[in-house]
Amino acid sequence: MRTDRLEAEKIYLRPITMADTDRIISWRNQDWVRRNFIYQEPFTKQGHETWMRTRVATGDAVQFIICDKQTDRPLGSVYFRDIDRGNRKAEYGIFIGEADATGRGIGTQAARLAVAYAKDVLGLHKLMLRVFADNTGAIKSYQNAGFVREAYLKDEILQEGVYRDMLLMAVIFED
Repeated sequence: MRTDRLEAEKIYLRPITMADTDRIISWRNQDWVRRNFIYQEPFTKQGHETWMRTRVATGDAVQFIICDKQTDRPLGSVYFRDIDRGNRKAEYGIFIGEADATGRGIGTQAARLAVAYAKDVLGLHKLMLRVFADNTGAIKSYQNAGFVREAYLKDEILQEGVYRDMLLMAVIFED
């Protein structure tokens, strides 16, 4: 599998670079994006650059930018974090940063590419994710990409004075 550009019908994934920093910060600091992240603090340039140096550059994380195949316009990002090579597992994350790109199947296409990458390139046995239980659109997208529910965590995260439930979902690759 080619790793410099992963292609689907409408989108492709390309590796993130430091040149994407301002875009990532802008996307992640939008309320409608941040609401679905466990980490709620404002995203900073310093924080993102630290992530790039200490996680992406070291191989502890892998991150891609989701781009529109026809226009090359960046739309969001997918990433693998907490890559545990000994146990062959990692956590998956995704966000769409452009409002007009939501609800078009882009997240599902990106998730399918990510699942294939996790299996074929990273050689993982398990790819897991955490999603708020009320994020029904994301849950449906993850299911369409092959993720299944493993656990339901009641009152897992306190956000803006309200507890939110969370699902753990995963794909297990048979060896």
